[in-house]
Amino acid sequence: MKENQIHQLYFDNVDQPVRSINRRNFIKKLGGGLIIVFSLSSFAFKSRSEDDHDKRSDEELDLNAYLRIKEDGTVDCYTGKIEMGQGVITSLAQVLAEELEIPMNTINMVMGDTELCPYDAGTWGSLTTRFFDPLLRAAAAEAKAELLKLASVKLQCAESELMNKDGFVVSKTDTKRKVSYAELTRGQKIVKTISAPPKLKKAEDFKTIGQPIISTDAIKKVTGQAVYTSDIQLPGMLYAYLKRPPAHGAGLKSLDVSRAQSIPGVTIINEDGLIAALHNDPLMAEEAMVKMKAEWEIPEAKMNTASIFEHILKTADSSRTTEEKGDVATGLQEAENIVEANYLDGYKAHASIETHAATAQFEGDKLVMWASTQTPFGTREAVADALNIPLEKVHIKQIFIGGGFGGKIYNQQAIECAKLARLTGKPVQVAWSRQEEFMYDWFRPAAVVKVKAGVQNNGRLSAWNFDIYCAGPRGTQDFYNIPNVKTQIVNGKNVHPFATGAWRAPGNNTTTFARESHIDVVAERVGMDPLEFRLLNIEDPKIRKTLQLAKETFGYTTAKTGTNRGCGIAIGADAGTIVVLLAEVEIDPETGVVKPLRMVCAQDMGQVVNPHGAIVQTEGGLTMGLGYALYEDIEFTGGAVETQNFDTYDIAKFAITPPIECVFVDDMNAPPQGGGEPAIITVGGAIANAVYHACGARVNQMPITPQRILEALA
Repeated sequence: MKENQIHQLYFDNVDQPVRSINRRNFIKKLGGGLIIVFSLSSFAFKSRSEDDHDKRSDEELDLNAYLRIKEDGTVDCYTGKIEMGQGVITSLAQVLAEELEIPMNTINMVMGDTELCPYDAGTWGSLTTRFFDPLLRAAAAEAKAELLKLASVKLQCAESELMNKDGFVVSKTDTKRKVSYAELTRGQKIVKTISAPPKLKKAEDFKTIGQPIISTDAIKKVTGQAVYTSDIQLPGMLYAYLKRPPAHGAGLKSLDVSRAQSIPGVTIINEDGLIAALHNDPLMAEEAMVKMKAEWEIPEAKMNTASIFEHILKTADSSRTTEEKGDVATGLQEAENIVEANYLDGYKAHASIETHAATAQFEGDKLVMWASTQTPFGTREAVADALNIPLEKVHIKQIFIGGGFGGKIYNQQAIECAKLARLTGKPVQVAWSRQEEFMYDWFRPAAVVKVKAGVQNNGRLSAWNFDIYCAGPRGTQDFYNIPNVKTQIVNGKNVHPFATGAWRAPGNNTTTFARESHIDVVAERVGMDPLEFRLLNIEDPKIRKTLQLAKETFGYTTAKTGTNRGCGIAIGADAGTIVVLLAEVEIDPETGVVKPLRMVCAQDMGQVVNPHGAIVQTEGGLTMGLGYALYEDIEFTGGAVETQNFDTYDIAKFAITPPIECVFVDDMNAPPQGGGEPAIITVGGAIANAVYHACGARVNQMPITPQRILEALA
């Protein structure tokens, strides 16, 4: 697969706008030291003095981050990206340490603070490593070169006689002649932009990149020292509990708050679309909310868990073609076998362990907020709009996020908290209950995928028609070298009874499940082993290499590995990374229960910055994938979400998580690609195929439940 094709797999479904910031204010708020500013868009700006920077128009500088070597020699890296468990707080520090030649413990990552960091559209789509990492390295290399210049003056020798090492500039011939970064930057304020793409280190010279480093925030998190939004406690703070409707689209008919008002110290709000009870004791606030008596008018339910797929096919009526080559009709006509099937996928919740939360207070006329959000700058805009106040009057502060997976792009809780803080005149915290989380989560959309494939008796695919209802195009570009392909995306208005949105590798889980399930069905039709069938139809050397790595690591010989045991394969591409998953399962033929036995995941993600972090992300993605493949399903009737907690929404637990082995194609001189999302896309297809090869049950709907397996066997 060519680089531009891999990038297109990502860009099909992601839009990342860039914002200018006011340069004069930006420069003024920084202290002394050497400051390197840079943009994701280009290296267009040449190095100039601070005065020249001030003369340029604000529109010229679309900053996404900057680094500052402070006067004490430590380094601050400021980025609008956030840390939500994906490990970039560590891997970004790693590349900075590598290129700047400094110890990692001298780096302070400042992330997602809207007053300290430049604008960023949000943390999603495995963008951070792919696009930010190379530019951070470039900025570090620029800083390193500037330090060499300063040191050559200080030590009165040519730059060629000096080298950077461990936070010092050192003479190559006399290591006693050296000067620290702190000494070089002390008393100065030097602002530079990247003048041209600098020369970066080659893989053979890496000392930090490529080393397995445990997350720098790990100790804080496992010992409970890490601070999350709900941990913030402010003097005089009120905890808020909101009265919610029983279904989406419900209208309030009547409200009686008299019993709630009898609780001493309670504040009742019924204003601006909010019905809330607030108290300085969260238990009292919750009790007051429960005592409110509300009557609701609930709209007629037009669909439910069972009928949603028929509803999607009837109401999704807006189609667009995302890929077309050759002529599918001709390819099907020429095929010796035509294989057709539909694949179904229900709604999925993000189910982050930390629910949506926000804590806020007014400091004069300015709102200061901590929010569990993937989009701090978008949250700032939404809050400013909701309160009708200037943008600069809202400050979203840096905080750890307890999981996001796309669900914390949307920030209803932050708007609720901001409004309540203004209405009460006191600090307020809103932390959704698990029931509220399931009610207001933007679910991964239910979807239908219709596939029709043409294949010759020799195993060569000749035609592929891929109609995707509500899942999106991400990851659907053909890599099976099929001459006749047509892919259509079909959506519509008012298809879903509640909000839907991004969910870890949006759409790609559903479409990869459908494609890889169907590839197995077609392989069986022509009597071929599913792995050999894939090799026959794939020419791309990177995918073939990754598939061979997975095969060798797993020790694959056959798809049917024993009595009621089978192996499944799935291939996918997401965020620039190629993924191959081999999964082995065992089926109880009496109950239909699936027991995962082992998983081997091979990936080509280019340069692996932190192997430990990459393994952790892969293991997390595969474990989360077992949940959507085997257990997770939202039960609902119309706008009423009946799934309200983990007693009815199963996620993958440690008890069923099998041994996982992660391997990576060695390509350390290549650009780094995404690591947080790719692995998860292959789990549904690999498990569905493994189930079939174990017991003969072809299940075309996720989750692949025991009931569906028994029905398929019957």
